[in-house]
Amino acid sequence: MAEQRKIRVAVIFGGRSPEHEISCVTAGGVISAIDTDRYEVVPIGIARDGSWVLYSADPAKLAIVDGRLPEVDSSGPELAVPFSGGSDLLVYDGDAPRRLGGVDVVLPLLHGPLGEDGTIQGLFEMMDARYVGAGVFASAASMDKVFMKTLFTGHGIPTGPYVAVPDRAWRAERKRVLDDIADLGGTVFVKPARGGSSVGISKVPDAADSEAVTAAVEEARRHDPKVIVEAAVSGREVECGVLESLDGGVPEVSQPAEIHVADGFDFYDFEAKYLSSSSLTIPARLPSEVVAEIRREAARTFEALGCEGLARVDFFYGDDGRVYVNEINTMPGFTSSSAFPQMWAEAGLEYPALVDRMLRTALNREPGLR
Repeated sequence: MAEQRKIRVAVIFGGRSPEHEISCVTAGGVISAIDTDRYEVVPIGIARDGSWVLYSADPAKLAIVDGRLPEVDSSGPELAVPFSGGSDLLVYDGDAPRRLGGVDVVLPLLHGPLGEDGTIQGLFEMMDARYVGAGVFASAASMDKVFMKTLFTGHGIPTGPYVAVPDRAWRAERKRVLDDIADLGGTVFVKPARGGSSVGISKVPDAADSEAVTAAVEEARRHDPKVIVEAAVSGREVECGVLESLDGGVPEVSQPAEIHVADGFDFYDFEAKYLSSSSLTIPARLPSEVVAEIRREAARTFEALGCEGLARVDFFYGDDGRVYVNEINTMPGFTSSSAFPQMWAEAGLEYPALVDRMLRTALNREPGLR
């Protein structure tokens, strides 16, 4: 009897967003967890210049070493795209193309714009390729914090006050925008509207301080011409993991985790997330009725935005006793020490089994409109 072929998984990471390095770290963790008895991994790195290369499957090459973050080296064998399960993957290592065979499922471990925002999902749709995670619209809407919060409001999902700062408004109506921000009152957070990993985020203690707000907006605009300014919510930061059901039923929700920012950090910024001793309490020590509300709102948020596969929903449990949904991430950080895998490990779904479940969910979904 012929030996059954392994399922071929194209693991894609890197990309052109400011979260390039974190995507690489995520890929290293996932590659180390994939069951190689069942799956054949095809590691594909996207360099900062946009080139696609066949990469090493050694997770050590994608790890943080002595505080140094990894990145994709574009000098590897160049990959010809597009590809699909019905055609061979071509790699150019010299003049002649080398055929690697077809791909059964794609695992896009890209964070931020030009990857997590529906762009690469659209490419997969055009190629008729199965892939892990949310589709085009859900990815795009979840990446753009302004549209995300608009959808939250439309579905009655509780979220905090904010002001959208589109490029045109900032250039043509700056005084009105600054007045709107001042009306938020108190402390505000200024963010790239389509960013993540806390890249480009500033905390401004006084929304009426136009000079400080202007500097923060300009910093955010270095990463995205569209900016969002959110009123700070005084309270505790909580996260909750969501997984698409394997049988088509309601999504499954983890127990929430509470974030404890390391000493010396004013808020949960990039260094506090990835290069410090910030920690999690899982499950969060919250009143049972608050836990129930957080889990309910996590599932509702996942479905309201039409997400698939997986997501992490971020909350504030305010000092006023209310629960606020801050945002949803359709491809959360995924190293073994990241919040999302830790929350599911607490539920009994260990890291390798979690990765396997994501792949099986994607393989069960037929390509095309859904």
